[in-house]
Amino acid sequence: MVETKELRLKPKEELNQLLSESQKKLRELRFNLASGKVKNVRTIRVLKKNIARILTILNEKSEGQL
Repeated sequence: MVETKELRLKPKEELNQLLSESQKKLRELRFNLASGKVKNVRTIRVLKKNIARILTILNEKSEGQL
């Protein structure tokens, strides 16, 4: 799990890259869940929360520039 404090220090470009990687990982986990390969479904929940954190910080940064 990534801490919010750490995410706030990263630039927008790095956050966008982290967001796309996390979304790709979530897609793969959902696909594996449907095919019965995932044992620990909690990882999906944690990943969704991390994506929400990243999106929130990106929105805060974009509002700060206005």
